[in-house]
Amino acid sequence: MAAASISRRIVRTFGSFSASGNGLSSLPCDLKFGFQPKFPYDLLAKKTVITPDRTIGQYQDLVIPVTNFQNEDKGFMVLAGDVFDVPIRKDIIHHVVRWQLAKRQQGTHSTKTISEVSGTGRKPWNQKGTGRARHGTLRGPQFRGGCVMHGPKPRSHAIKMNKQVRRLGLKIAISARAAEGKLLVFDEMALPTHKTKNIVNYYNQMENTKKVLVVEGGPIDEKLKLATQNLHYVNILPSIGLNVYSILLHDTLVMSRDAVNKIIERMHTPINR
Repeated sequence: MAAASISRRIVRTFGSFSASGNGLSSLPCDLKFGFQPKFPYDLLAKKTVITPDRTIGQYQDLVIPVTNFQNEDKGFMVLAGDVFDVPIRKDIIHHVVRWQLAKRQQGTHSTKTISEVSGTGRKPWNQKGTGRARHGTLRGPQFRGGCVMHGPKPRSHAIKMNKQVRRLGLKIAISARAAEGKLLVFDEMALPTHKTKNIVNYYNQMENTKKVLVVEGGPIDEKLKLATQNLHYVNILPSIGLNVYSILLHDTLVMSRDAVNKIIERMHTPINR
């Protein structure tokens, strides 16, 4: 019974085969004589392709589009997975930021001890008979203008951190921006003029962006420097000065091709022990 129902369904779909003997009576005319229909290529551009979510931290090479300040298409660039797709570790970021902030302290604070304070060395009054507390000097910490006990002296606040951990922290910070979709690669950082409106117009087109960090590979372009010097939400750094703390202060990272290549070269350089 099941086979009979399937047969009746096929006959209803393709028509009766007994009408012409070869079963071509119900087919379109183009298919009867071997003509192939034209493929609707226009549907390919309209169809939405759903890509699976990428797992972060698998050291996979990333393919990212390249553009410029005029939003022109400049092709694609492959980013090394061991630099731009590193597993995110907040503990490493915490240690590197503490190391940076401690190392940048000047440490020039200084107070004077009792031997450094200017003043007389005589005993202010007799030991007994005055009814007052006994003192041997006016340069003590309890007197106005006296010394400071256990006060700060010039020193270095830097803490020790291995070079491998420093390098890993920078990789993690860059990988975090790439995973968020906040890493942009420009073909070049050239601007037509030094007017600030060139940067402002591009900034207004960006979505969910508060502060932008622009990283240039070579010397910073003079027009770009003049165009951004009045904008508190756009900062420029050379590739050699890229660091974890600056990346965390900005939610969007814009790098030139040259800067990406130099960062990759910097991360792949063996560490001198």
